[in-house]
Amino acid sequence: MPRTALLSPIALALMAVPALAQDPASCGTVRFSDPGWTDITATNGVATALLKGLGYRPERPTLSVPVGYEALKNGDTDVFLGNWMPAQQKFRDDLDASGQTTELVQNLTGAKFTLAVTDAATATGVGDFADLDAHRDAFQGKIYGIEPGAPANQTIQAMIETDKFGLGDWELVESSEQGMLAQVQRNDAAGVPTLFLAWAPHPMNVGLDITYLSGGDAEFGPDFGGATVHTLARNEWIVACPNAAKLFSQLVFTVDMENVLMGKILEDGMDPADAAADWIAENPDAVAKWLDGVTTLDGEPGAQAVMASVK
Repeated sequence: MPRTALLSPIALALMAVPALAQDPASCGTVRFSDPGWTDITATNGVATALLKGLGYRPERPTLSVPVGYEALKNGDTDVFLGNWMPAQQKFRDDLDASGQTTELVQNLTGAKFTLAVTDAATATGVGDFADLDAHRDAFQGKIYGIEPGAPANQTIQAMIETDKFGLGDWELVESSEQGMLAQVQRNDAAGVPTLFLAWAPHPMNVGLDITYLSGGDAEFGPDFGGATVHTLARNEWIVACPNAAKLFSQLVFTVDMENVLMGKILEDGMDPADAAADWIAENPDAVAKWLDGVTTLDGEPGAQAVMASVK
């Protein structure tokens, strides 16, 4: 059965929430996790700024992807804005099987996520997964990934363990997003070819000359790991807090918007919520769409309150 059919009862109920219907005071705290990826940190920053403007108290613990999914399933968090598909299919399937959550919205299209090489690798002629092993020494036999436990790292490790594309003698180097990119930048400055996980949206696509590799459709999906990002929430929270849930069901982003926000966070050193507040102040039309029919926690019109909070 299509996932949309499975989700339709709660989705329809959410759509039926009357305009300007406030949440009870018990909904004042909204909990959503952050896997430590700058794109989700940026979108979480937007959610944080909006919720604060509406009088809610956002809590945003940093949790790895596996732990974050368990927290959502077990009721320790309320909502998650970072369900990257198809990279997180295994976790999503487990969550769907629990019957505890609902997809509120597909919050981003046009994303991609796969292995890439830097400009220093141009001379090697590597443009496809199948090209890699012939140039193992140039890459020092290393694949730079993100934080331990991330689904993409698991995909890479499975490729190594099965000797896919001849990668059986390569090494996965796990690190944080920031640690990985710092290493990529050091290697690039030294003229050392680097193989690493790359994705859009992200300012790395502006700051580095990146070639996304073809040939990894089975591992990362077609169109260079073409991806969508989805917002998930606990069923009980959706029912109990329909006003906050309505906000999240209408909160959608663009690649260009996220690139701007991520640049403010990574390059300008801004706090994610402050970066989001700046963007919100300059984009009232987007705020009006996100907050259509959404109130403050005490029942006042939401968009007016949020715009006042960022001035």
